[in-house]
Amino acid sequence: MTRTALTLSSLIVSIILLISGNAYLMTLLGLRLSIEEFSTTTIGLILVFYSVGFVLGTLYAGRIIQRVGHIRAFAVFGAVLAASVLIYPMAVEAGLWGGLRALAGFVMAGLMIVMESWFSSKATNENRATLFAVYQVVFFLSTAGGQVLIRVADPAGFVAFSLVAILIMLAVVPLSLTRRESPSVGEHQRMSLMNLYRVSPVGTLGALVAGLLISAFYTMGPVYGNRIGLDVGALSNFMASAIVAAMILAWPVGLLCDRFDRYRVMLVAASVAAVCSLIAAFLGSFNIYVLVLFVGLYMGISATLYPIAVAISNDLMESHQVTAASTALLLSYGIGSIVGPLVSSGFMAVLGPMGLFVSNAVILGLLIGFMVLRPVHVPLEKQEHFVTMTPEAALGMAELDPRNPDFDANHGGEARETGSAGKTGETGRDS
Repeated sequence: MTRTALTLSSLIVSIILLISGNAYLMTLLGLRLSIEEFSTTTIGLILVFYSVGFVLGTLYAGRIIQRVGHIRAFAVFGAVLAASVLIYPMAVEAGLWGGLRALAGFVMAGLMIVMESWFSSKATNENRATLFAVYQVVFFLSTAGGQVLIRVADPAGFVAFSLVAILIMLAVVPLSLTRRESPSVGEHQRMSLMNLYRVSPVGTLGALVAGLLISAFYTMGPVYGNRIGLDVGALSNFMASAIVAAMILAWPVGLLCDRFDRYRVMLVAASVAAVCSLIAAFLGSFNIYVLVLFVGLYMGISATLYPIAVAISNDLMESHQVTAASTALLLSYGIGSIVGPLVSSGFMAVLGPMGLFVSNAVILGLLIGFMVLRPVHVPLEKQEHFVTMTPEAALGMAELDPRNPDFDANHGGEARETGSAGKTGETGRDS
């Protein structure tokens, strides 16, 4: 157990550094493009390529990991990401930055798969729920921490990009030095989006809308803050507070989902988020406290739509379909994350900064209308236990999900501690 704790501590350090650096970069890029006076439509087009690359990475990066092993793949992905970060300030060109965002999305997906599969490989049936919760908390706090870093260096200079590259390269060190045997990479079960929609239309659309909303905020939120005149410190607080709110509200919403009909919880959550988004749109630019409060509520509630969509879908699935459904829901979220910045930037081009939150309210209104027309109810006694998760942090964690019925079949428990399982990974000699 001590060896497992030490291994996970180094892994958690890598996660903190990588997620913080990536979150810092996402805010930095949106702010820098706004400072350079690119149009909101162009900014949305540039930044959306990250989501395109990330979706492709979820589909194909695993092949690279299978071919060269976790440690080598992690080092390669990290080096490519750090190098790409250093290129940004050399030339602020839309085409170049779009290509770099696509590359960053692909390698970031690979890095996440490595870290999360390694994390889940250390789980046993007794501790996996705890490890899953720890991972989610670390992910939330690291993302919020990345927003705070935006005030450390001038976003118009090159130092900020150098700091991001340093964080990413430092994240490579703990895993690269490990002598522990790395986990094997299994093939994920697949389910088409059409089959998922046939079984759970609300779950499929809920995941899609969550991708639209969250991606739009991460990419265009810094642009919104800059366009309404927030200084770097206020913008940092604005972005970080929304992410912390998402972490805080996740647990009470989870309790509601275990005690009430999840369809109704999702309907109410979407309605409240839509109202908060409209208040932020029309009143947020006049008072920073109103902005932080209602954007925090909006983002906190919007972030719960994905885990509720997963829970609704799992309640309607056979037990052997849970993992495949989770993969399809991630794909639905990924498609939404591609569309989100395009929609929000288009609204901002027409309505100004407030268009970000107006577009969010419109999207939520469409989801609410769909749910009213296509209600689905599962009796409380048949609902599975609700599990709080973020989609980005669920990329390689499907097996660690406490609801996964195949966990015992895929994990050797304590056998991994003695090296009697997972022989397909590379050993410390390979590092």
